[in-house]
Amino acid sequence: MKRLKNAPWIAFLVVCVIGPFGLAGCAGRAGAGAMGAPETVNCDAKISWEVVKEAKLTQFDCALGTHGGQDSLIFNVGIENTSDTALRYRINIFLEDMDKAAGHLVPRKGKPPVLEPGKSASVKIPFIGTNQESKKILVVVKTISAD
Repeated sequence: MKRLKNAPWIAFLVVCVIGPFGLAGCAGRAGAGAMGAPETVNCDAKISWEVVKEAKLTQFDCALGTHGGQDSLIFNVGIENTSDTALRYRINIFLEDMDKAAGHLVPRKGKPPVLEPGKSASVKIPFIGTNQESKKILVVVKTISAD
């Protein structure tokens, strides 16, 4: 019986000590999917964004079309360098509900292959052989070495 006498206090301590950490963790993840999203998205899908702070997406469009004579889902992605140094980017698009992925370097080539500060570029990323739009997409933008 003596053990049960302290049970309410132990429960109270658990809620007071562990509870705020759990709430802070949930609050930290809320809205994280919207970080880096462009202002307008012309794609009817649930999209998660993982974009580095040195980049800003200016365009994200998806459409069905043909690429290389085959049906394709084609993404047009615009990116702007928001840092004060010249950088090269890697864009990856994952169609999570179709288990497909594609990527592109921005800029693709050059000497050195970098995007100058304040400049923007756009790329076309086709998913060849895909004849329907994805409903769940993950977009990842990273900086990479220009070497």
